[in-house]
Amino acid sequence: MPPRAVILGCAGTRLSAEEARFFADNDPFGFILFARNVDSPAQLRALTNSLRQAVGRAEAPVLIDQEGGRVARLRAPRWREAPAAEIFGRLYRHDPDGACEAVRLNALLLAAELQECGIDVDCAPVLDLRRPEGHEVIGDRAFSDEVDAVVALGGAMAEGLMQGGVTPVGKHVPGHGRAPVDSHLELPRVRDSHATLADSDFRCFQALNGLPWMMTAHVVYEALDKTRPATTSPAVIAEVIRGEIGFDGVLVSDDLSMQALSGDFERRTADALEAGCDLALHCNGEMEEMRAVCRAAPSLSADASRRIETGRARVAAAQKSNGDEAGRTGPETVDQAEIQQRLDALLQAA
Repeated sequence: MPPRAVILGCAGTRLSAEEARFFADNDPFGFILFARNVDSPAQLRALTNSLRQAVGRAEAPVLIDQEGGRVARLRAPRWREAPAAEIFGRLYRHDPDGACEAVRLNALLLAAELQECGIDVDCAPVLDLRRPEGHEVIGDRAFSDEVDAVVALGGAMAEGLMQGGVTPVGKHVPGHGRAPVDSHLELPRVRDSHATLADSDFRCFQALNGLPWMMTAHVVYEALDKTRPATTSPAVIAEVIRGEIGFDGVLVSDDLSMQALSGDFERRTADALEAGCDLALHCNGEMEEMRAVCRAAPSLSADASRRIETGRARVAAAQKSNGDEAGRTGPETVDQAEIQQRLDALLQAA
């Protein structure tokens, strides 16, 4: 039987006996980690191993938000402090080719760091446009306020992650940059016309609609659906994300525990999956909430399973191609020091 169409968190740096039993009984498709789960590389590797052992699937994905800048769960002194997206956007203004190479190299390093800890999905790149009216929850996480720069740099970051064997997740489709409030705390409403959105925000995702995974935005776009945020809107998902944008990869909801959403956790889960998300994401590791999420979540659909396998094949092909070109066999042989030197040289011009 396919696993359940959910991704769940856990409470601490080690899996408790209760969590292990719960995951074994409910078989979530995958897991997501946060700073509360992180202490050291060895501890993190042990945790990711125990999560996969709990569900009996070595291929169960483990996600993390490791964008660089202020959104990074792995931090100094045990890990490298990667630059924020804005740094690459600044370089892009006068050296587009150098900026794209820099962001690809940085993504290769991110992938190597994550692979060492057993993490194989990175919730990045951010493909949102930076907008003056938008809340700073996006801010320097965005590459640029220009569509071409976001597409070029976001594509380069995704390619670097895949070359390192890590699945990228483009976020937050169909665009969070205009949201005037933080969706972690309240529900944003965007009142721009469909034509305005289609000519700006949507283009970033449309140009990169071949990415293996994307994450939805908890944002109401009044021109598309006056009441429901994209995550729970059948119209936005079917007509815009799947239709206009043309995305046929794995669609995962943003975190169901964010305050932008309303209703109990069974309702939130059902709404997201019934609207067209392939996977419902719940991040905080709170056991009673996870129980409610699992009560509402069915097994993966056939379409979701197909999309997942297509994405895995794309990542494997990118990794193999990069390994062939470099004369190596896998991410564990990446010369991180040499890549860091190349990256530093490019960033000096930013």
